[in-house]
Amino acid sequence: MNYVRIGRTGLKVSRLCLGCMTYGGPGSGTHPWSLGEEESRPFFRRALDLGINFFDTANMYSGGMSEEITGRALRDFGRRDELVVATKVYHPWRERPNTGGLSRKAIFTAIDDSLRRLGLDYVDLYQIHRWDYATAIEETLEALHDVVKSGKARYLGASSMHAWQFCKALYLAEQRGWTRFVSMQPHYNLLYREEEREMLKLCSAEGIAVIPWSPLARGRLTRPWRDEPVSPREKTDAYAKVLYSKTREADRAVVDRVNELAQHRNLPPAQIALAWLLHRPVVTAPIIGASKMQHLDDGVAALDVQLTTEELSFLEAAYIPHAVVGFE
Repeated sequence: MNYVRIGRTGLKVSRLCLGCMTYGGPGSGTHPWSLGEEESRPFFRRALDLGINFFDTANMYSGGMSEEITGRALRDFGRRDELVVATKVYHPWRERPNTGGLSRKAIFTAIDDSLRRLGLDYVDLYQIHRWDYATAIEETLEALHDVVKSGKARYLGASSMHAWQFCKALYLAEQRGWTRFVSMQPHYNLLYREEEREMLKLCSAEGIAVIPWSPLARGRLTRPWRDEPVSPREKTDAYAKVLYSKTREADRAVVDRVNELAQHRNLPPAQIALAWLLHRPVVTAPIIGASKMQHLDDGVAALDVQLTTEELSFLEAAYIPHAVVGFE
């Protein structure tokens, strides 16, 4: 396993991050395709054995069960001082006032709830899951700064938003002397490259770590194209329809190229698609999901896959501009 720094910080993370949205249990509601605790635990043990020390979850995944499962597994199998645990805040945990968003009240409640579920004294990376249009960014940034100063989080990160919003947040934090975001978690893969227009350039210029979510397009880059859903996740993953349903024909051309190159190189398509992302200079650590052990093995194997300039161009050539999605 290779290790890299998060942006300009001294924090070192594995070149791959294990995304823990997959672990929560089908009875949890928000992700009916997720694995229960006993099914999930071997993936944490295997990830640690492979050298992965970076784990990402969120307070809204499976109604909080993902944090509970992640926390118990990491306490049982890992060493806290070696691990980098990330979680997120924004989405409401029930449909009542003040139970979501990025107000001072909501953030203070959410961090305490996340720490309780994780069974930890602090998280290494505390991320805003989305931009809160109902709360002044100054209120959010000061509250996050206070969370860090209280010792409940070591670093701050953000996820999908417009580049102008992220730029404003970085500028205000620096101007006011508040803790600055050190990472951005964008939606970025071979099927969705709109972040290349502004966000990735901003992150490169500002020394921000980039940890893409959905690097394999929710499985679409791991297999030949198919028109109808087959797996339980494909059938029940409503958010995937938001991300990819309007670009089917354009996406199919890209998927076909991934599979063509995979066949030529005698490698799984997942390794080719992930290797492309790892070749992007601005990318720090893609967040991979794993519901089968092969998913972890493919992820680690992709670290050693070297693509030529011609192969990179071949994979990219079929892409056409997409509408911006994933900021919801």
